[in-house]
Amino acid sequence: MNVRVTTMDAELEFAIQQGTTGKQLFDQVVKTIGLREVWFFGLQYTDSKGDNTWIKLYKKPENVICKHMKKIGKIIKRNIEQHQHRLLSSSLTSSSSSSNDGSSMNGSKVGGQRPSMSASSNTLDGDSDSDEDDLVMSQDVQKGDPLLFKFRAKFYPEDVAEELIQDITLRLFYLQVKNAILSDEIYCPPETSVLLASYAVQARHGDYNKGTHVPGFLAKDRLLPQRVIDQHKMSKDEWENSITTWWQEHRGLLREDAMMEYLKIAQDLEMYGVNYFEIRNKKGTELWLGVDALGLNIYEKEDRLTPKIGFPWSEIRNISFNDRKFIIKPIDKKAPDFVFFAPRVRINKRILALCMGNHELYMRRRKPDTIDVQQMKAQARDEKNAKQQEREKLQLALAARERAEKKQQEYEDRLRSMQEEMERKQANLSEAQDTIRRLQEQLNQVQAAKEELEQRQNELHEMMQRLEETKNMEATERAKLEEEIRVKQLEMQKIQEEVTLKDSETKRLHEEVEEAIRKQVAKCSVCIAPSPFFFNEAAAALQAATTTPKHHHVEEEEENEEELINGENGTQDFSKDFDTDEHIKDPVEERRTLAERNERLQDQLKALKQDLALSRDDTMETPNDKIHRENVRQGRDKYKTLREIRKGNTKRRVDQFENM
Repeated sequence: MNVRVTTMDAELEFAIQQGTTGKQLFDQVVKTIGLREVWFFGLQYTDSKGDNTWIKLYKKPENVICKHMKKIGKIIKRNIEQHQHRLLSSSLTSSSSSSNDGSSMNGSKVGGQRPSMSASSNTLDGDSDSDEDDLVMSQDVQKGDPLLFKFRAKFYPEDVAEELIQDITLRLFYLQVKNAILSDEIYCPPETSVLLASYAVQARHGDYNKGTHVPGFLAKDRLLPQRVIDQHKMSKDEWENSITTWWQEHRGLLREDAMMEYLKIAQDLEMYGVNYFEIRNKKGTELWLGVDALGLNIYEKEDRLTPKIGFPWSEIRNISFNDRKFIIKPIDKKAPDFVFFAPRVRINKRILALCMGNHELYMRRRKPDTIDVQQMKAQARDEKNAKQQEREKLQLALAARERAEKKQQEYEDRLRSMQEEMERKQANLSEAQDTIRRLQEQLNQVQAAKEELEQRQNELHEMMQRLEETKNMEATERAKLEEEIRVKQLEMQKIQEEVTLKDSETKRLHEEVEEAIRKQVAKCSVCIAPSPFFFNEAAAALQAATTTPKHHHVEEEEENEEELINGENGTQDFSKDFDTDEHIKDPVEERRTLAERNERLQDQLKALKQDLALSRDDTMETPNDKIHRENVRQGRDKYKTLREIRKGNTKRRVDQFENM
């Protein structure tokens, strides 16, 4: 039979035998993906009723021994009975034959052989250590080929920064939590959704690069819950611009660090890591039971964000169920039992399994690390240091490349500036040549005017001579000649003025030409080629930049169908005593959200909230949005609420639950 196991980022297929156990399949999966922090994870499948169920990974050793002893006892009992029967038959046969051969009782073998246990009745098959319940093929998984399983986180850490060791563990948690946020299984307010989206982009694409990450680059990425998109009147481009703006803030952050920052923010969301179960109290009120790493919480039916009553794991000494009735016994023996009812026995079995696993991890965190965990942490530290060193080398190389590129850009800018200057000078030279040409034309005109003036002067001179010669001329002729002389003088005066004007214009143009030539020569003298050192420095910087720089499972409940006498309707008790230290301090007492501890994060979320408020469509508000808004208005957050609901003695909280 083929089995397909889907992780958060891959699909694995295995061929299994009839006797393959869930533990063997699980071990093959973790070996394939290289995971060592196996205590957080499990194999999940959809059963015949459509519910998500966890496959059982191992059976308690004492139960296995008991089963083997029972089987061996049955074999021995059966063989003894067979032996006694054969002895009786042998006695009867001997007495009937004594009359014929009374002297020959020599203890001969009965039927020619001695009685013995048959090999077949004595031998356990290769999978005898596993009960049928442990086999993959015996699970109530929906039939198909291949059988479908999901590899998922079953238990969550209290603090991701303190507990997650391997990068593969971090990645699997990140992908699972991100998927839960995007599908609205975990409620996330809009401003936090945008900030988380920016970390998700950094985790996937690395640092923002303006040249590579052009507009539309994120169009195919699923980054925000549909609820958030529907609640704001923003286009895809506007969402992308908003996310990209915050993405640029994460420059230099490694992908693994971006995932960790994502989880550190996400773990402060109210629904993070909580498994919800529908229950009723003795009054029949429909409620939610929330099971998580910090304890048990009770929620009203319409509000899964704000728990009303809470019990930390350190207050619980025993949990048990009988049919649909679930009983929790507090450490405080004066307090009554905390009793609720689940819809089906299977639900109680799942609640019991999650309670046992979470409680065991809760206690483990408050004890010294095992040798395996110490080795994993040491290895993780070494790998982190090696990565840090590589990162520093890479940063140095990138810095060198940036310096080289900056210098190259500076030189290119200088060269371009010189070219532009040369083009300007060339244009000025052309203009100067044009001015010289016009000046030459002006000089020619002046020369022509001078020649005309000289000619007129000669004519005037001749007329003056004629005037002298004709002194005795009649008055009329004389007056006429004088008038002609006066007109000639006026013409000469006018021509003289034109010549003077043209002379001054020519002189001015000549001075402009000389000044342009002088400046051109001065500028050309500065346009020298860069020194060889300039190119050597750039080449060295570029070469430096481009050179490559130098166990673990938690305990489960025993789901043995033999012990469920009547199956789903059985009345067999299931009980688990918890090894609890009543002096353990509730971790919620000193826990603060990251936003409360980090002023920069507070400012980021505040700025995002203000930006999104401008485009918010209040008509699309969901019940969870209203509950969250009211919690914020009252100054509540996840840990403040948990501290509040755990106040007072256990009896008061149990009574409060009964009265809900």
